[in-house]
Amino acid sequence: MVTVQQQQPHPIPGPPPDPRAGIDEGMAGLENLDRVPLAEHVERFDAVHTQLTFALSSIDKV
Repeated sequence: MVTVQQQQPHPIPGPPPDPRAGIDEGMAGLENLDRVPLAEHVERFDAVHTQLTFALSSIDKV
């Protein structure tokens, strides 16, 4: 039996995305939190946590 391997596309070289843009965008999600129903707070906090985690992990290219 002959197996055909699929070639994976090579990443396009270029500068990595700026993690600060994600931080600012995530933090903007916390604005006016006092006007958002309490049930939506966890979703917003999770989104900011995800953005901050990405930013921190990209600092050292981890």
